[in-house]
Amino acid sequence: MACTEVKKSVDKEKIKKAVREILEAIGEDPDREGLINTPDRVARMYEEIFCGMFQDPKEHLKVTFESEKYEEMVVVKDIPFYSCCEHHLVPFFGKAHVVYIPKDGRLTGLSKLARVVETIAKRPQLQERIAKDTADTIMSELKPYGVMVVIEAEHMCMTMRGVKKPGSKTVTSAVRGVFEKNMAVKSEAMSLIMMK
Repeated sequence: MACTEVKKSVDKEKIKKAVREILEAIGEDPDREGLINTPDRVARMYEEIFCGMFQDPKEHLKVTFESEKYEEMVVVKDIPFYSCCEHHLVPFFGKAHVVYIPKDGRLTGLSKLARVVETIAKRPQLQERIAKDTADTIMSELKPYGVMVVIEAEHMCMTMRGVKKPGSKTVTSAVRGVFEKNMAVKSEAMSLIMMK
């Protein structure tokens, strides 16, 4: 389900009022030409970037294909995502890599894995939680032999403020099932993720 199809929505009027107050609090004039429409633009932006609040990522995995009886590794890598740090409400962005081994030939569409990542990322988030929730969603819905999710991202809260280290990347992972128990399988998945 795309964000435009989400039935619930953020309270845009409340956001507009809050943005106006923030502009006043930093010493700006919210009625000057360049800022007069900013509260409305920010409200519409928040509705878009936080649309995952009103979606269940499990819905993307309801359709499966079981006729192939494929039980080898499936890797979808370099899935771009954008999220917003729940600590500072500034963006972080990067790539997610999702690996799973179907059980009983239970496959899902490749785009569905990307949609799971996107839905989970479009909330006030922690990078660690995106990896964990993506892996847990896939495990609970597809019931594969195992799942591994690796996420690499740059955080604007480290780049534009605080320590100010642009270009630094944070890498997190979540492993479930056979990837937890079998180092050879985990190593094979990592080599496929790293392969250009």
